Amino acid sequence: MFQPLTKPDLGAASADAQIYCRPTCFVDRPHELDDNCLRIADSMVWFAAWHVSLRDGLNVKSTIVPVPDWDGWIAAMPDRLAEAADTQRAGLARPRGNLQLGERTIRLNEPQIMGILNVTPDSFSDGGKHVDAAAAADAGFAMGAAGAAIVDVGGESTRPGAPLIWEGDEIARIEGVVAALAKGGVAVSIDTRKAAVMEAALAAGARIVNDISALRYDDRAMDVVVQAGCPVVLMHAPSAKSDPHEGGTYGHVLFDVYDMLAERVATCVAAGIDRAKIIVDPGLGFGKGVGENLALINGLALFHTLGCPILFGASRKRMIGALDNEAPADQRLGGTVALHYQAAAQGAQLLRVHDVAENRQALRIWRGLRDAALTA
Repeated sequence: MFQPLTKPDLGAASADAQIYCRPTCFVDRPHELDDNCLRIADSMVWFAAWHVSLRDGLNVKSTIVPVPDWDGWIAAMPDRLAEAADTQRAGLARPRGNLQLGERTIRLNEPQIMGILNVTPDSFSDGGKHVDAAAAADAGFAMGAAGAAIVDVGGESTRPGAPLIWEGDEIARIEGVVAALAKGGVAVSIDTRKAAVMEAALAAGARIVNDISALRYDDRAMDVVVQAGCPVVLMHAPSAKSDPHEGGTYGHVLFDVYDMLAERVATCVAAGIDRAKIIVDPGLGFGKGVGENLALINGLALFHTLGCPILFGASRKRMIGALDNEAPADQRLGGTVALHYQAAAQGAQLLRVHDVAENRQALRIWRGLRDAALTA
């Protein structure tokens, strides 16, 4: 049940209360609002208000604060909450710049596509399609030609109930594919939670580590990324154990996921990873039901306040089938495009998809609409 937040509520907040400031009321013609709107980082997305939530124990109160009224609300907050709110505002404004991946420069001022290339026999939607290394490499090159800025190679399925595989087998699956793609000029990320696989993939030419456990599963993973100096994707999953879907109990899913990612970002920065090389992913479908996934999508813009690029991946996921008569994985393209378009509209910088050409086309339409609004 919605409870309105007032300035007196801020003064009465307990010492454990937390503030969450999410951009909302997005605008397509910011030049008409002068100083009454703000830009998300260096993106093409502007907003006219903050959705401010105070979480105090089990109680959450929220309100909409127009951008011009922000300073007045900050003044009403206790110092601790005001400092947290200012940190979130500064994180949102921090330019995301570019990802430099070897000789490839990926510009993050507009959404980019990350193509999914699973070289596994048992992934939930494309298992078995790319088990031959040469065919897998060809599929990766095709993704690049279709508009993928990055190809994400994975050698272990993390669908619910998938078996854990030995790291040697995972390396055997991915190493030749990564090497072939990298040699051909493709920017490659490695989708793994195992340090040995990260090392093998980076040695073969991968430029990004994409870890569903946010560097929690393997004790050596943090050191591998620090030593490599490469960008890393930190994804939320409720468990860092063999089954990443284990657990999944939330008091308030948006804030719980945000808090975990904030802690992981801080831990990685303290370990020596440059914040500019950290990407966050709310982990749709990992230990989350349909309602929780929808809450994360609707609140996605909150994650900009972490000061890192956002990776969003809803491609062919079960929630689409749950909302559309249990459509099987190979019949979820429409839902996939809709969800990724929504993510782009909230400023997500990277979209992880199976169907590159279709999602790239949707982004071109999005970009055309943005350009027309700014120039008309």
